Amino acid sequence: MTIIPRATASVVVSLTLLGMYAAASNAAEPAMVSLSDGKLVMAVPESWKKVTPRVRIIEYEFSVPAADGDKNAGRVTIMGAGGSVDANIKRWLGQFSRTTKHEVTKETIAGQEVHFLDIIGTYNDRRGPFAPGVKRKHYEMLAAIIVTEKAGKYFVKFYGPQKTIDANKKAFRAMIDSLKVKE
Repeated sequence: MTIIPRATASVVVSLTLLGMYAAASNAAEPAMVSLSDGKLVMAVPESWKKVTPRVRIIEYEFSVPAADGDKNAGRVTIMGAGGSVDANIKRWLGQFSRTTKHEVTKETIAGQEVHFLDIIGTYNDRRGPFAPGVKRKHYEMLAAIIVTEKAGKYFVKFYGPQKTIDANKKAFRAMIDSLKVKE
């Protein structure tokens, strides 16, 4: 039988508890995005990697890991924007050719009007309004337009190869459902 001196035992217990506390405090928590000076917040899935936005008007951009068999990752952008809901939905539909599906629905989340769009087809992927596009077959876009009285409209757009979108539909929806409005 090994006898550990009392002082050594208390150090071992303290280090063990400290290690357990550190592990618990380092547990991955979802990233939060804060919009309109903190008036709106949403939780972003842990597996989505925050990246530098391609263009300045985008507030947040995330890369979503490609599903098995897909070459490209998914892209999520979040930004405040203007224009009518219908005009923006029409613009997003115009980014696709040969659509095989498009569905628009409206719900209330956290007391805010949210318009959802789901489009499948050939996506014209462009880096900007004047850049040439790359036709990407079998792409899908999930989008949400959050309409608020105090903070204006916010667009959350997620597009990429269909398998990647399918693998992340629940995560996208959970992010939108996590919307909180702060006064």
